[in-house]
Formats: sequence, structure tokens, C-alpha cells
Amino acid sequence: MSGRTIRSFVIRGGRMTDGQQRALEQLWPRYGIDAGAALDGSAPLDLDAIFGRHAPRTLEIGFGNGDHLAALAARHPERDYLGIEVHRPGVGRLLLSCAAQDSHNVRVICHDAVEVLERCLAPATIDEVLLLFPDPWHKKRHHKRRIVQPPFVASVARVLAPAGVFRLATDWQPYAEQMLEVLGASPDFENLAPDGGYTPRDPERAATRFERRGERLGHGVWDLSFRRNP
Repeated sequence: MSGRTIRSFVIRGGRMTDGQQRALEQLWPRYGIDAGAALDGSAPLDLDAIFGRHAPRTLEIGFGNGDHLAALAARHPERDYLGIEVHRPGVGRLLLSCAAQDSHNVRVICHDAVEVLERCLAPATIDEVLLLFPDPWHKKRHHKRRIVQPPFVASVARVLAPAGVFRLATDWQPYAEQMLEVLGASPDFENLAPDGGYTPRDPERAATRFERRGERLGHGVWDLSFRRNP
């Protein structure tokens, strides 16, 4: 995917609160990861050194306002959590949450997740990847912007440890069907649903803002869980 120009996101000019701005200025040294050197291809990130230990790791791609990631980190101090998000207000909000609960097991990268997967993470260094309610890009002409495409799935497989799990959720059925098709065609993954379809809602997953909005609009929610083949 080198030279990729089609992005799965648009940087929106969301309002940054004073608190979020202060968080980015004051808390970034504690929680933020400058991925610049890794993006330049010098060496992948040393996550053991960054977190100060070797522990099971969850990566959440596009964590939005960070509520779900912060809740998981508080609930599971024995795990480390790496979040990737391009929208700075959401990053600022997560940093505030982490500071408020004195989290020691969260780190954040503010960059395009596809490039981070390709260039910054060493193979088999992540135990779980979460992709919850990515932009469905409803219009057909925009489907090429959907993040779940075969090259992206291959990048997720590369960073997942054997038997690691890739969990996805969406409230847009046509996108759920595409996710199922793309992942089902990947030789790197095994569907954890016995019938080869969707899985029950992960009990660890707190309802996100997008999920609550979808419920208000009468949308269904489709969860998928795939295990990385050895």
C-alpha cells in the first residue's frame, strides 16, 4: 500500500475545548507517541520500552472521543492499550480521561492508522485489534475510502500475534457485509462465529457515541470477530 493517496478519513474542524488543548500541550509527553522516526522507516516502535513492560496489548484504531479505550484501560490494568486517532479533540479528551483515572497503560498516536500499521509496528506485537464503527462512507462512489479493504486486513494480520483477535463493529449493514466478505476471503483469519457470520456483541465493549446514535436512529449493530491464523 505504499504511495497510498486515498484516505479513509477526513480531518474535520471540530471544536477543541480549552481543556482538550491544555491536555494536548501538557499530557502528550506522558501519553503520546511521536511516530515520526518509525514512519521514516528507521525502526519500528519498541512497545516494551514505551510501556515499560511486556504485557498483552490491545490496539484501538479510530477511538473517537476515547471513552471506550479509557474504560478498558481502567478495567484491565494488566493489559496495555495503544490508541490511534487523527482527530485532535478526541485525542485531547482521551488524555484528560487517562489523567483523571491515572492510567499507566495507555499510549496514543495521532496519525493515519494505515501508515502506522504499515511502518511503525513490528510483526506479531499486538494481541487484539479493535475497529469500532469506522466511517461507512455510504455513497457508492466513496466505498473506495472504506478502511476495511484487503491490503488493510493484511496489515492488521501482520501486526497481530498468532491467535490474536480482530474485532469490528458497524451500524451500517452494507458495510458489515463488506467486512464479512473481505475478512472471510483472507487466508490470515478465521471467523470466530460458528456459522461464519456475525458474533454476539462483545461484553467488554462499552456503547460508543456512534453506537448510541445508531440505536436512536433505529439502526442495528453488527459485530465481527476474527482470529489470526498461526
